[in-house]
Order: sequence, then C-alpha cells, then structure tokens
Amino acid sequence: MVDKIQANGASLVYTLEGPEDKDIVILSNSLMSTMDMWTPQIPVLHNEFQILRYDSRGHGQSEITPGPYSIYLLANDVLHLMDGLNIEKAHFVGLSVGGMVGQYLGAHHGDRFFSLTLCNTASEMPIVDVWNDRMSTARNEGIEALVDGTLQRWFIPSFLETKRDEVDFVRKMIRTTQVDGYIASATAIRDMSLTAFLKYISVPTLVIAGREDPACPLEASEIIHEHIAGSKLVVIDDAAHLSNVEKPEVFNEALFNFLKSNSSNSLSQ
Repeated sequence: MVDKIQANGASLVYTLEGPEDKDIVILSNSLMSTMDMWTPQIPVLHNEFQILRYDSRGHGQSEITPGPYSIYLLANDVLHLMDGLNIEKAHFVGLSVGGMVGQYLGAHHGDRFFSLTLCNTASEMPIVDVWNDRMSTARNEGIEALVDGTLQRWFIPSFLETKRDEVDFVRKMIRTTQVDGYIASATAIRDMSLTAFLKYISVPTLVIAGREDPACPLEASEIIHEHIAGSKLVVIDDAAHLSNVEKPEVFNEALFNFLKSNSSNSLSQ
C-alpha cells in the first residue's frame, strides 16, 4: 500500500511491507527511477525483512521541491522518513545516487543503521561538464532526449537486445521523471564529494558493482571499498549500472546473505 508522509519539508511517497517483527530494509532509488526499480528484490526479501521503499524527492510521486538538491538534503529526507515512521534503526540499500545518500548516512549517522549496501555508486563525480550537458539537454529538449543514452549506460548491449520487457519497464520509469526533479537531483550528484568521509563509516558495508558500468565504473566502487574498513566488494559480471535489474539472481544472493548476516538477531547472538 502506498502512503505519503511529510518529511524534511517535502511530501514523500513510500511503501512499508513485510513481517512487523523483522528488521527494516530501506531501499533508495537511482536518478530517473522510482521505488519500482526494486521490484526484482522484493520476492527474496519480503519474508525475512520489512521493506521500506520510497520515491526520492523529485521523483515518482514524491514532491518536486525547488532545487538545487544536495546529498545532505536527500540523506536528511531518509532520517526524517525514519523518524516519521518511528524507525530507530534499519538496513540501508541505495543504488547510484541512493548509494551516495548511503555513504553520507553511514559516515554521519551510522548509529541509525545495522548495515549499508552501496550499489553501482561513486564517492566523487569529477567530470562536471557531463552533468551540465545532460541538465542543459533536459531543460531545452525534455527528458525524452535523455532516454536512449541513459538506457545504454544502464544496461549492456545484449540485455538491451534480448530483455525487452525489463528494458521497457525501466524506460517507462525514466519517462516519468520530471525535468525540474531531474535537474535538482542531478545537481546533487554533480556537486557531491564524499571520499574524505568514507573513513568514518564503521557499520558493516557491502559494495556492489557492475563490471561493465560506465556510469559509476568499477574503479569508483573499488575506491569506496578501499576507504571503508572491513567492507565487502561484490563485482557482478556482464552487468552495467542497474545490476539489480540486469542480474537479479546474483544481486539478490549477495544482498540477502549480507543482510541476514548483519540482521539484529545475528548481531545480538
């Protein structure tokens, strides 16, 4: 069931499902997607965890507040969402910008989380002109002008050619993105710089990377892994940026095993 909550000055849409006596797993979406991007993960998680999904500010059915946004703002949305739902502690799973939000939360509010899973993400975005160009294209030509290029970054060629239903599912999500929400959120990605904070992350952390991801290359995940003491790195072959959609079986196995090993029950034993 979809609900709304006022959190950090924005109306955020969310769903909370699963057994009430289980740990909560928060799933944070990428740029130009919605909470629906996590659909392939629901079957493997729903019996063992409560699942909290939400549309990030500026995306899906959540409110598009005036930009620009920052990773700090988007991270505080998560904290306010947790507070509004009386969630003291949870696991956090974020992909792309969701993973950037996770890095900030882990470094500054680690006591609120059992674990972090940082997927297909980066701690720095050094080439700002790329983002300026994309934002200019969105402003002048609309989101549709970004669809094909985005899909080519998100999936390897063979997936685009053979998995038409999955690609159409993602294409529709991209097309729902409003220009103002995209530009405000893209600014947060363009301007973020998180590497220096990674050393402060002490909660158990899993880093998941697609070996062929051009959006957040494997090297970016390796940097995150190297800077977070005790973190685990899983590299998924034949996968690009949306590895959770492209290789759900491999992704789900890594995620589920990590979450189970760091559940509140496991940690208390």
